[in-house]
Amino acid sequence: MMNQCPTPRHEDERVLLGHGAGGRLTAELLDTLLLPALGPPPGPLEDAATLPPVGLPVLSTDSFVVSPLFFPGGDIGSLAVHGTVNDLAMRGAAPAALAVSLIIEEGLPLAELRSVVESLGKAAADAEVPVVTGDTKVVGRGAADRLFITTTGIGRRIPALHPSAARARPHDAILLSGPIGLHGTAVLSTREGLGFEADITSDSRPLHRLVAALTRFADDLHTLRDPTRGGLAAALNEIAEASGTGAEVDEAALPVPGPVTAACDLLGLDPLHVANEGCLVAYVPEAQAGDVLDSMRGVPEGESAVRIGRTTAAHPGRVELRTRVGSHRVIDMPLGEQLPRIC
Repeated sequence: MMNQCPTPRHEDERVLLGHGAGGRLTAELLDTLLLPALGPPPGPLEDAATLPPVGLPVLSTDSFVVSPLFFPGGDIGSLAVHGTVNDLAMRGAAPAALAVSLIIEEGLPLAELRSVVESLGKAAADAEVPVVTGDTKVVGRGAADRLFITTTGIGRRIPALHPSAARARPHDAILLSGPIGLHGTAVLSTREGLGFEADITSDSRPLHRLVAALTRFADDLHTLRDPTRGGLAAALNEIAEASGTGAEVDEAALPVPGPVTAACDLLGLDPLHVANEGCLVAYVPEAQAGDVLDSMRGVPEGESAVRIGRTTAAHPGRVELRTRVGSHRVIDMPLGEQLPRIC
């Protein structure tokens, strides 16, 4: 009697190396999980997408390796959309299209992958930006940490806006759209089981609508920056270096939520160095600060906007903090990575 090879079987509940091999399992993953979550393409699947005219195009790409994949207020899928949309917005661009690349570790439960991709698809739909192309790779166990996502975004520059870190000027007001420290402490608390999860939620969200609400200020919108890795301290120092201006920040004006302060005190962290994913800093002339703040507060993403300081020609390239007791200290660029794997 001839021996017969058993019918090939695979575990429906976990990612297999074959899911990235380009064959039947890859097609099944696309048809049953990825495309339903991200939205079917308008035509046959191709290796590249054609784009409609976008006027003044803006391009950004970013990779996301956050651990854990899920955290209060978001997950790696929504974060990947928000991060790239916000990078486009900081250059005065509305998102027009996204490309998404997934690197998946063998053994990842398909239920978790489905949750992430559905969240990514929902975030893209909410931001009104289509996912037009992408790629999926599966690597062996131990070659990655569960799931990495790379997103590339094409944006349409709003003609009136051309913000840049180099355009900050002395006597600009420095405005902040919302509280700081929420994302980094939410991720860290979840990863380490510190018990702050019930009190701290990531601020991950798209900011392009907030930027669009500031279009009427045109040339007066000198600089926009979202303080992600390295926190507000890194963003302020990068702007100071690029523009050759100094900055003076009022500690009493900084919106640091109480639970973030408590978590940072426990861990020995500076809230100024903790990552954010849903706020921005804007540099505008002093005379326009009140009107810009009113416009920011009229949009949900900017309802907690405050003025935190001003630029100066007195100490070019240096950022100083005026403390609550009236003294001054230098806000340094963070050294190394205080909170690994937060985005």
